[in-house]
Amino acid sequence: MRKTHKILMIVCSLIAIVAVAAIFFFKLPVRNVAFGLMILNCPLSHLLMMKFMGHDHDGEHHHEAHTNEIPDNTSNR
Repeated sequence: MRKTHKILMIVCSLIAIVAVAAIFFFKLPVRNVAFGLMILNCPLSHLLMMKFMGHDHDGEHHHEAHTNEIPDNTSNR
């Protein structure tokens, strides 16, 4: 397992532990904690996706030029 995966697993586990601690120690309603986690899910997922998706930035351009030429089929009429 790669180091980034281990760190990600630890962070996710800590989020769950903090949520349980907020429910039991601070007597927060489960509904409020779940709602807060759902709100944080979208931006955190986006940040993690952008960090770990691994874009290839080696300086080479891999895009090909595409032309939008329409074949002239009027000569067949």
